[in-house]
Amino acid sequence: MKLDEIDLQILRILQKNAKLTTKELADAVNLTPTPVFERQKRLEKRGFIKRYVAVIDPEKLDQGLLVFCKVKLKQINREIADAFTRQIMLIPEVTECYNTSGAYDYLLKVRASDMKQYQQFILTKLGEIDNVGAIESTFVMSEVKQSCGLNF
Repeated sequence: MKLDEIDLQILRILQKNAKLTTKELADAVNLTPTPVFERQKRLEKRGFIKRYVAVIDPEKLDQGLLVFCKVKLKQINREIADAFTRQIMLIPEVTECYNTSGAYDYLLKVRASDMKQYQQFILTKLGEIDNVGAIESTFVMSEVKQSCGLNF
C-alpha cells in the first residue's frame, strides 16, 4: 500500500499523541472527521499502526534500573532458539528482546527496581534457561534519548 502525505501526517501525529480524538486529528490534517477515521482504520487494518500504548514512567513504579543484557547461547539451532524466545516471552522483567548478530545471540532490555532484584532475575530466571552460555550486563546510568517513534 502506498501512503500519501495525509496518511504520513496522521502517523506522525499519532506517534506523538495517540489520545487525540478523531476530530482533533482531523483538524490537525485539515480534513473532516469521517475521512480521517476511515484512513486511521485502514492504517490499523493494514498493519501500519500495530497498537496504541501509554508510555509509563518506570521510576514511578519502582522499575528505575534499566539493563541491557547480552545473551550467548551454548549452541543454537531453530529448536533451541524457539525454546529460548518462548521462555523469554514469559519473563515480565524483559521488556524487549532482539535476536542479534555478532558475539552474542540476543539483546534483552530488562527493568528492575534495583541491583538486588536484577541479581535475582539473573539467578532465578535467565540463568535457569537451558542453553544460556554467557550473559553480559550493561547498566544504564541515564537515558539521554528515548523515542517510541520512527522518523519518516
